[in-house]
Amino acid sequence: MSSAIFADMRSTPPPSRRHWDGSPVAVHARRSLRVAPDGVSRLLRCGQSDRCRDCGNRIEWYHGINQRPVRLHPHELPVTDVPASCRWTVSSGVAHPAGDGSDWCRLAHAVLCPARDTSSVVPELAGLRRHLAVNTRRLIDAGAFNPSSAPPDVEAPPSAACRPARPVVQLLYVNYLAARPVDEIQCVAQTRRRHRCTSALLTSDAPAGTWRLMPATAVDVQLALPAEVMAVYDLTRLPYAEQLRWRAQRCPQHTATASAADMAVTDWEPFDPLIHHEHIHTRLPDRIRRPGPSEHGRKAVRP
Repeated sequence: MSSAIFADMRSTPPPSRRHWDGSPVAVHARRSLRVAPDGVSRLLRCGQSDRCRDCGNRIEWYHGINQRPVRLHPHELPVTDVPASCRWTVSSGVAHPAGDGSDWCRLAHAVLCPARDTSSVVPELAGLRRHLAVNTRRLIDAGAFNPSSAPPDVEAPPSAACRPARPVVQLLYVNYLAARPVDEIQCVAQTRRRHRCTSALLTSDAPAGTWRLMPATAVDVQLALPAEVMAVYDLTRLPYAEQLRWRAQRCPQHTATASAADMAVTDWEPFDPLIHHEHIHTRLPDRIRRPGPSEHGRKAVRP
C-alpha cells in the first residue's frame, strides 16, 4: 500500500471549509481581551478585580447604566437562590439591576457585605453573607486585612465625628462622595515598578480646599432638603487644572507625567443625600471640639 493511499485513510475526515449547500464557511479567529500597549490606562472597562475596603472580600467593578461604578460579587449564582429584586446582569460590560431570563445572575456586594448593618440582610442570602463574614475574620486574624472602620458595636472616639470617614467633596461644582478621608485619598497612577503610587492627593506644596457648610441638595437639584446642611470639602475655588487633578485622582508628580497608567479605579461616587444620608455631617471637622459634662478633664481634640 502506497504512502499516499495510507495518508488518505483517516478515522475522522478533515473539517470542510464549505457548508452542505456549497457556501464558504467563515472562520473567525479568536482574540483575547488585551490592553493596547500605547494606551494611557491599563484598566479594562469591566470586570476590574478589587477587594472591599470594609470587609476585605473580593469584588468586581462594573459600569452601571447611569455610568456609576457598581460593585458585584465575583461569582454567578442560580436565580433560584437570589430574590428577583437583588438580581443583576452584565451585558456588554455594563451592569443592569435586573435578570436576563437565564438560570444564572450576578449579585451586588452591598447586600452581602458583612460590615453593613444586619437589619438590611436578605434572609435568602444570609448563608452566603455568613461565609463572607468568616472569610473576613480569617483575613483579619492572618493580618492580610485591616478594616478601615470600627465594628458597629464599638463606640467611636469623640474625635471620630470631626473627621468624616467618607467626606463629601465638591469639585467642578459637583458633589462627590469620597471613599476615605481627604488626607488619605491615594493616587491611582502606576509607578515605574508597576505598583500603585502611595502618594496622597493632599500635599503640603499644593493648594488645599476649604470645609464649608452647604445645603444637602440632590445631584439633579430636583429633590432638595433645605432643612439639612452638611460639611463639604470645597475645591471649587482652586484653579481649574488643580480640580482636574483631584478628579483624575493623581498626585502632582503623576499629573505632570501624563503617560503614567492608571492602576485602580477612581474612588469618586456622585453624591446623593437620599442614598448617602448616613455620610452627612452637620458640623465642620476643623473646629475644636469642646469637652462636654461627660468628658470632664479630657482635652479638646483638633482633627
